[in-house]
Amino acid sequence: MFDWFTFQTGATAFIIAFAAAVAFFVAFKFIYQLVTPYHESSLIRQGNTAAAVSLGGALIGFVLPLASALSQTVSLMEFALWAVLAGVIQIVAFIVVSRLVYRGLAARIEAGEMAAGIYLGSISIGVGLLNAACMTA
Repeated sequence: MFDWFTFQTGATAFIIAFAAAVAFFVAFKFIYQLVTPYHESSLIRQGNTAAAVSLGGALIGFVLPLASALSQTVSLMEFALWAVLAGVIQIVAFIVVSRLVYRGLAARIEAGEMAAGIYLGSISIGVGLLNAACMTA
């Protein structure tokens, strides 16, 4: 039999968790774009696929640990701390790759070179997968 009270309780928790996750997603996207030396939104509007792939990889790389944190945590505060940590790790990964491992990466993405975009997007997704896996109990 359908329990309306249980559904309302679960739906409320879902809405709160979803809203928090979307807020962290938007905040991460904004901060990530401040950290990168190029303006992804402008490049994407100009048809730069490399910028779209690299930003998309970073967003997926951030959302993977968010999903893991949502399924593993028991409080909104704990989720928030994991979300912040996931964002910091994703940004540090970008800084390490673009400034230490592959110094010409930013210029190549600005130039629309897909190889560079795929490389950065793949690293971001890989970091996100590792990040998510480390969050499991």
